[in-house]
Order: sequence, then C-alpha cells, then structure tokens
Amino acid sequence: MSVRDISLPWISTAESYMGLKEIPGARSNETIMEWADNLGGWIDEYYTNDDIPWCGLFVAECMRANNIDFKIKNPLSARAWANFGEYTEPKFGAVMVFSRRGGGHVGFYVSEDNDAFHILGGNQSNKVNVAKVSKGRFLEARWPSEYALLKEDYSRIYKEFDGTVISYNDE
Repeated sequence: MSVRDISLPWISTAESYMGLKEIPGARSNETIMEWADNLGGWIDEYYTNDDIPWCGLFVAECMRANNIDFKIKNPLSARAWANFGEYTEPKFGAVMVFSRRGGGHVGFYVSEDNDAFHILGGNQSNKVNVAKVSKGRFLEARWPSEYALLKEDYSRIYKEFDGTVISYNDE
C-alpha cells in the first residue's frame, strides 16, 4: 500500500481549514474560537482571542474532530505534543514538534526537501497553510496510538516546495 492511496482523517480535517486566518485587532476568527470552546474546560476559559498562539489548538481540534485521544496536559503548548501518542520517524501524517525561540511549534508532516519539513499547521503566518520549517528545529515526531497499525503504511515524501515530487521513500 502506498502513502498516496490512504487518507488520514486528521489530515483531511486539517486540509479542510487551509487558508483560514486569524483576525488582527480586537476581533477574533469565530472558527478558531470554536476550537477552544470544543475542547472546553480551562482551555475555553484561557483562550480568549486568536492573538494567543494557536498551533497546538489547531492540532488538538484536528484530533478531537476525529475522536483521537490526545492525553497531554496542555494541548495549547506546542512542545507538550512530544508526549502525544507514540514515537515515529517523520512521515506523512505525523505530528511534528519543533523548537522556536521562546517556545515551540507543532503541525503535521506532509512532505520535505533537503533542508526543511513542509508542515501543514495553524498559526503559520497567522493562518492555516503549509510552511517550510527548518530540519534543524525538529524535536520529535508522534503518531496517534489508535492508528498504530497504519503507521508503517506511511512514508517520507520528498518534494520541492512548489509541489514537484522528488521521490517517495516507499518506492
């Protein structure tokens, strides 16, 4: 089975939000605010506007929407996602955790080139998109435990950032 033949529900959800942007100033994007409301509890109380970093919130919503358990203390913290699910190598669909000055970043692996991972994530230039993240910032790749049996069906995808496929490592 090839990575090109299988759909992952959390990636389909993430892709459905492509282009969604936060709203600068006093207003907030209602969809982003709904994600916090969906998670409820302290997150809903804490998350009062879309100026608060929301990459972890985006990943949490993609998991929640697909009934994927993410037993981590603080899903708003990008680095907390290093404790999600189980370890994996970087591959299509993996939750990717990165360092960042003053914190971290989290999103989903969709492909890579020689220097960077191509990450589908939220709060990347204040929107949901695919952005290049330097491989030097990489900390951890994680996979949902509920989908452990599918983990080996996915692989690394090498592409130019414009989408031109270089190779799939399952060929």
